[in-house]
Amino acid sequence: MKINDRVEDISRLYGILDELEGRLGGKQELSVCNGRMKWPRQGVYLFFEKGEERTGSGSGLRVVRVGTHAVSIGSKSKLWNRLKQHKGNTGNGGGNHRGSIFRLNIGMALQKTGRIASTCSWGKGLSCSSEVRGVELGAEKIVSEYMGEMPFLYVCVEDEPSKNSDRAILEKNLIGLLSNYEHSPIDPPNKTWLGSSCPKPEIRLSGLWNSNYVESDYDPLFLDLLERYVKAM
Repeated sequence: MKINDRVEDISRLYGILDELEGRLGGKQELSVCNGRMKWPRQGVYLFFEKGEERTGSGSGLRVVRVGTHAVSIGSKSKLWNRLKQHKGNTGNGGGNHRGSIFRLNIGMALQKTGRIASTCSWGKGLSCSSEVRGVELGAEKIVSEYMGEMPFLYVCVEDEPSKNSDRAILEKNLIGLLSNYEHSPIDPPNKTWLGSSCPKPEIRLSGLWNSNYVESDYDPLFLDLLERYVKAM
């Protein structure tokens, strides 16, 4: 894909996201979201980060994370359930980074910068004891606070769970378009972007809090699909 074509496609994407933002009444923030809000059953979400501005495709905040849920056949997960995993616990302000790779990666980067104390158990195992959770609580709270201030948009895409679902197609192509991994950088991260301190090279080099699909190409026709879903909201 030629760089001029990619710039044009990224610019078109942000135009579609501007329309989506208007239909949602603005970007959302996890810190003030809850399950009583009117969420679609399924969807695709895009996170932004304060201070991360576009510099090659226009102006405004750049997307730093793309995600969806329930793409495995038979999966019953709902959009809010996934966002809630990222948000963490309302009660004690903590969370479970073992249930959200987004939280896991943010936490690793925060530890690398010294903004939270290094925790040797971070990311180890699929579950842990209550004692370990107690040790990790302080770090989880800081991750929740950081992520709670990250604006995001979501688009309703209610289709059957499948690796070939529209949600899976949109996620893969959005990441492929926005990723700077092994591409000439477009809208590169700010020099102080937290993701630059993440141990995962896929995150550092792509400029996204994503590991999957950052090396993938994209089909520009996916923008037509995204635009149809946005206009239907």
